[in-house]
Amino acid sequence: MPLVGRRDGRNFGYGRQLSYAGPQALRDLFGGGHYGTVKAHSDRWQAFVQWCRSEDGPGFNDARKIDRQTLLDYAGHLRQQVEQGAICIATAQNRLSSVNRTMAALRGDQYVKVSSPSKALEMRRTSVRRSVPQGQDREHVKRIVEVLCKHQQPRAAAIAQLARATGMRLREAILADLPRLQREAEQLGRINIQDGTKGGRSGALAPRWISVNDLIREALTFAQGAAPGGSRNLLAPEESYAKFMRVTVRPARDILHVHGLKGFHELRAAYACERYEEITSQSAPINGGDCYRQDRTLDQQARLQISDELGHGRIDVVSTYVGGRA
Repeated sequence: MPLVGRRDGRNFGYGRQLSYAGPQALRDLFGGGHYGTVKAHSDRWQAFVQWCRSEDGPGFNDARKIDRQTLLDYAGHLRQQVEQGAICIATAQNRLSSVNRTMAALRGDQYVKVSSPSKALEMRRTSVRRSVPQGQDREHVKRIVEVLCKHQQPRAAAIAQLARATGMRLREAILADLPRLQREAEQLGRINIQDGTKGGRSGALAPRWISVNDLIREALTFAQGAAPGGSRNLLAPEESYAKFMRVTVRPARDILHVHGLKGFHELRAAYACERYEEITSQSAPINGGDCYRQDRTLDQQARLQISDELGHGRIDVVSTYVGGRA
């Protein structure tokens, strides 16, 4: 579809709505063809538009107001989502690349773009952990939980315990169906992490069972006590996920930083290292273990098991938690 107005008009002549303008400009750019490519870019553009309209975004509905700083701010938002476990690095890079392409289609030039999405995100798609995960010391985590409770943050304390005990992502801990997990723990001696998972990895086709121990039982009991009345998870019945992140999780992160923990995701890595040691009877590579040199088959088995428990489809991702095969 051609321009609906002059290119110097709102959204560079592609209409009044940012959500409409992007896909129209892409269709023009690709001459009405390449439907799959246009659809992929358009879907990622809509994620950018949602961010623009959100409380965290700039509130723009006109592409003429978008500059490079806007894109860098969006990169920061995507980086935060990756750290929370809501999306993977590849998704973040693809979303940023699609915003680049769509802005070029709207503007008709390359003046507003992020030259290197990977550098802007400060992340690589596949990496090997170089630093020892924080939160491996359970007493350290216990102290953080106590501090969070003192700051009237019991739900954040519940997230910390669930992440350390089960390896849940932040989103998974927030949305976990606590009554179901407690029932499974009591009746089956294992729990199936299904709520809040990413990449469509939920349901009968993607079971994610974890054997229950005392630490998991304690974490589930605490989380049940911290859950708002009438809710099956850590969100209040009328509370949105976005509001919970803004009002509860963000202030909690500041507390974590003060007490020597970079974020909840570190507790997921701590869980992985502990599981590696339980499976192999040797320390995780990042902690100085050399199981790979001694028994490559056992190292492979441990990584496969941890990959399943963390909800990843690729074994190489485990290196970002426990270290590489050096």
